[in-house]
Amino acid sequence: MSRKPNLALVGATGAVGTVMVGIINSRENIWGEIRLIASPRSAGKKITVHGEELTVVALSPEAFDGIDIAMFDVPDEVSEIWAPIAAERGAVAVDNSGAFRMNPEVPLVVPEVNPEQAKNRPLGIISNPNCTTLTMMAAMGALHRKWNLKELVVSSYQAVSGAGAAGIAELASELAVVGKDASLGTNTDDVRAALAAAGNDLSNSPWAHPIALNVIPFAGSLKAGGHSSEEMKVRDESRKILGISDLKVAASCVRVPVQVAHSLTVHATFENSLTPDEVREVLGQQPTVKVVDDPANHQYPTPNMVAGQDPTFVGRIRQSLDFPNSIELFVVGDNLRKGAALNTYEIAELVAKEF
Repeated sequence: MSRKPNLALVGATGAVGTVMVGIINSRENIWGEIRLIASPRSAGKKITVHGEELTVVALSPEAFDGIDIAMFDVPDEVSEIWAPIAAERGAVAVDNSGAFRMNPEVPLVVPEVNPEQAKNRPLGIISNPNCTTLTMMAAMGALHRKWNLKELVVSSYQAVSGAGAAGIAELASELAVVGKDASLGTNTDDVRAALAAAGNDLSNSPWAHPIALNVIPFAGSLKAGGHSSEEMKVRDESRKILGISDLKVAASCVRVPVQVAHSLTVHATFENSLTPDEVREVLGQQPTVKVVDDPANHQYPTPNMVAGQDPTFVGRIRQSLDFPNSIELFVVGDNLRKGAALNTYEIAELVAKEF
């Protein structure tokens, strides 16, 4: 790096943007200028980054002047408009939304898996994968390099924070009601009635059903064949990141009453034979993967353990009983960190090495 590139963070005052600021502050300062950008209503706010109080500026074309790398932590519709504008103004746009993930001219990058793709950006945009896919990618990328992945069967147990601030608020609101009555939970209608009596009729909830004391076997929007958008992302993004166009993937995505950290059960089938001990050895060598796998002593990853941490945690590693060349895993990752802000920032660090 012959000079320090200038970095912009678009969406600096949002939920993921706030996590991103914390990540920036926790890592080495490799940047020249750091510019914080948000909507006009947030302009003027003060945020401290690497000991310097910075003023948030309003999103505009001119906000990208002099910027080398612009990270976007904003909704799809905002990225669709503004990431190309940032690229036109000379910045490499690193986008955390779903706007460009499946665009063939936009690389979908996980630095531990396909860092070389970050340079293949004809539109000047690099995309960050969905948080569910990202939860397992560091682990699956390492195993694929060793044994050649052929099939994935995945079930996700997704935290409410995956639905944004509204998801977190809804769970807290419902828990405040149902926590007062230990008898609730045996009947969904009883929970609905208790919530309605407390003034919560679910009209402002991200979900059609209560999430407290419940699991909802659907995440995202409905797509063809009864699949959800989250399930389609797991398949399509896994194929693109790993570079396996014909990878067989079956996914079921479930929302659970957990604030932070997505969990996945993974059934992975490979071309070559492998053992649990070999899997533990390979994953143990990965700097961003932590193996916690001693079920005899109740040691395995849980969302409560993982929330707030950067690594991907893997446990319950075992041979499939009836499927050759197959391994079962339980993978947990903080969906706001590695699942969103951290991977975006690691892509930016990757691009920064070009300067």
